[in-house]
Amino acid sequence: MSSVKVWDPFVRLFHWGLAASFAIAWITADDWETLHHWAGYAAAALIGMRLVWGLIGSRYARFTQFIKSPATTIGYLSDIIRGRERRYIGHNPA
Repeated sequence: MSSVKVWDPFVRLFHWGLAASFAIAWITADDWETLHHWAGYAAAALIGMRLVWGLIGSRYARFTQFIKSPATTIGYLSDIIRGRERRYIGHNPA
């Protein structure tokens, strides 16, 4: 099986940056208030940039790519139960 890189560099950096900012905020919650605040600002900035990228970004980064109808989602979940779900590049309907 060959690998396909679906997520662009911005999305990858966003996810790791958000995880790092949450970890830093959690670790510094009691002792380093200034660093804790900056980690929160970083998380807010990352989320703001991701919202913009969800509107103008690459194909699989756009919000229109992973918002599916309820019928599609229910059908996909039903197919999972039957063991015949489709494979998707990017987000699946569930």
